[in-house]
Amino acid sequence: MASAETSTPLQPDTRGKKRQPWFYIPTAYFAEGLPYIIVNAASVIMYKKMGIPNSLIGLTSFLYLPWVLKMLWGPIVDLYGTKRKWIVATQLVMALVFGFAAFSVQMPLFFTLSLIAFTIMAFISATHDIAVDGFYMLALPEDKQAFFVGIRSTFYRLAMIFGSGVLVIIAGTIETSTGNIPLSWTLVLAIAGAIFLVLFLFHNFYLPHPALDGKREKKEDGIPFIKVFKAYFEQKRIFAIIAFILLYRFGEAMLVKMASPFLLDDATAGGLGLSTQTVGSVYGTFGVLSLVAGGICGGMLISKFGLRKCIWPMAFALNAPDLVYVYMAAVKPELPFVYLLVCLEQFGYGVGFTAFMVYLMYTSKGEYKTSHFAISTGIMALGMMVPGLVSGYLEEALGYLNFFIVVCLATLPGMAAIFFIPMEESK
Repeated sequence: MASAETSTPLQPDTRGKKRQPWFYIPTAYFAEGLPYIIVNAASVIMYKKMGIPNSLIGLTSFLYLPWVLKMLWGPIVDLYGTKRKWIVATQLVMALVFGFAAFSVQMPLFFTLSLIAFTIMAFISATHDIAVDGFYMLALPEDKQAFFVGIRSTFYRLAMIFGSGVLVIIAGTIETSTGNIPLSWTLVLAIAGAIFLVLFLFHNFYLPHPALDGKREKKEDGIPFIKVFKAYFEQKRIFAIIAFILLYRFGEAMLVKMASPFLLDDATAGGLGLSTQTVGSVYGTFGVLSLVAGGICGGMLISKFGLRKCIWPMAFALNAPDLVYVYMAAVKPELPFVYLLVCLEQFGYGVGFTAFMVYLMYTSKGEYKTSHFAISTGIMALGMMVPGLVSGYLEEALGYLNFFIVVCLATLPGMAAIFFIPMEESK
């Protein structure tokens, strides 16, 4: 396979340089995943350890908003400059914003200042995502695009493990050794900023200059926003599709925001009372590894049997394991069993999420399929943001046990929506 891969010609480069995608695709997608997981997952653990109540932690779900709205400025990334310039510029800005976030943790108004930093980071990250995904299609010929799909996904997941696992474990280790929680998170955010500075320097030097990058604006007067959205919303059963996208992960969206607070809270608050390091290991490392394994298995199943046959059992695999949190809240199991239960839930999430993403690709058709996929993922992010916003208030009102029961009930509408979505082109 390696020899065939080496023999495949690269896309034309305006500088006449041959750049091996084995070096820049992994780093680009690691850079895509790291800020997302820090903004939406690691920040939850930081705020919990810094004494922020669950109701306010739930409200941080508004940080999904840039991924909801990125469809609106995605065409701007197409229209102005090159994808390469957008990538290196956003990575430099990301390094600076991580530095500001690290500084903010030491300030009296740390919650407000850090939220400002994370909000800026989220908008920059969403823009970076658009540029990287567009660059991927311009820098690689179609056969290489197919070949590297697994590689880009793997390194995106590794960024998740690093951001929600390794960095959290480092924060917990510093917290344990110094007793200084703000210092632990200052250093962790500074590490992330340093990583982005290195990525900026590497990509500024090594990313190829595809001949196709930046060509579109020379051929067109602008990006046809109205045509893009009109074509998307003229799809057959579009309201059923939108309802499915919004509701498929409704329960999971509430669960994912309160899972770490539940693991961290002590028994008097209804939680399991785990340490920061243990949560980083259980949820951020072994949990994410299980998520990746579930995604791989899901992909293999769909490849063999087709989406039509797989979507129902995979939706069940996504939602049924949420019951393990009901069990943990009621029984408070020992740590080894907590590892097993969290891994089971995350494995099911990985399996079920794969079916969801394949269906989003199915809805992205025709001339504007890239923009249509951005619209679908934006609606998907909205479906994560809205339930997350109320999750903290619900938990504080109901307690963890009743909250997780509500989460399980909230999975039912998304599964019911499967009855109504078009599936004509799936096997």
